[in-house]
Amino acid sequence: MSLTIHPIHALADNYIWLIESNKQAWVVDPGEAEPVLARLAHLNLNLAGILLTHHHYDHTDGVEKLLKNYPESSVYASCLMQKPYITDRVAEGGKLFIANSCFQVIETPGHTLDHIAFYNDQVLFCGDTLFSGGCGRVFEGTAQQMTDSLLKLRALPDSLHVYCGHEYTLSNMNFANLAEPDNIEIQQRLDQVRAQRRQNQDCVPSLLSLEKKTNPFMRFDLEPLAGRLTSREQASNLTESDLFASCRAWKDQLDKTGELDVI
Repeated sequence: MSLTIHPIHALADNYIWLIESNKQAWVVDPGEAEPVLARLAHLNLNLAGILLTHHHYDHTDGVEKLLKNYPESSVYASCLMQKPYITDRVAEGGKLFIANSCFQVIETPGHTLDHIAFYNDQVLFCGDTLFSGGCGRVFEGTAQQMTDSLLKLRALPDSLHVYCGHEYTLSNMNFANLAEPDNIEIQQRLDQVRAQRRQNQDCVPSLLSLEKKTNPFMRFDLEPLAGRLTSREQASNLTESDLFASCRAWKDQLDKTGELDVI
């Protein structure tokens, strides 16, 4: 059964995802309550549950107000998340039965230590671990943790639709084009993303197959990117986590200049 998933825009560039099934709704990472309440009212849906990928405020600040309006809602989050309103704590290998579907849980630390992702046979809700064309910064975890998390996601089926937490696709694809300037598929995707963003169109969700072909943070250990990162580091025998860290540091440096945001 196909899921009906609605995007809700929040804050500056966040996505909140609303899953609709049989007059019930589940929301993923509600950084604000008001736009969710408005969409629930517009669609005449009851909020059955909330899924949280990690604890950052821009993914959780709307939870308490939503629970005041829908006190029977369940809240699913990592066993490591320290929030008093969590009703169902989940861990690697856990399963959620929502919206007439079975979702599995993957632990994806790196961006935060409590980060998790939810997926079924159609979709992947990956929060800030994997972005459209990029990945999250390493705030609480280690480069090794983030490497392992990204490789876990890369091992999932190509057919999954990727629902991430932010609209950073233009910046990410500008970096991808710098990282792999001879990759025709990256060039084609960048052209499409530029056209979409000029029209203020969403670039999320994407397909995991597309991420594997065009996202540097799905490709850092593969040639030719791995060779280029090795040359940048002027080193040899780099590990997977070394290659990831080099790629992430390269993008972090360019993010500070603002040049990756140019359409």
